Amino acid sequence: QVQLVESGGGLVQAGGSLRLSCAASTNIFSNRVMAWYRQPPGKQRELVATITDTGSTNYVDSVKGRFTISRDNARNLVYLQMNSLKPEDTAVYYCNGGRWGRDFWGQGTQVTVSS
Repeated sequence: QVQLVESGGGLVQAGGSLRLSCAASTNIFSNRVMAWYRQPPGKQRELVATITDTGSTNYVDSVKGRFTISRDNARNLVYLQMNSLKPEDTAVYYCNGGRWGRDFWGQGTQVTVSS
């Protein structure tokens, strides 16, 4: 059974910080790329950041220098540290992993940034 469970969202003022966490089952996490996506209100889901099993990372341009993705391979956890948050970062954030030719998603966690 695949499990992805996000936590850490909430309401924050512009300029503030939040850290999202994703607890993943071993079959989707171990030795595999993990990612964070987000879906702003009324818009399509978009890729935010990815991390390989060895820690190589990539970010969408709009979050570079502000967000940091990381992982704890011993605990099957993926994090997204979000600093200098902007109102346009408001979205539901989803943890993502792929296996057996499929994408798997968590339930999402709401991040709201007030101006």
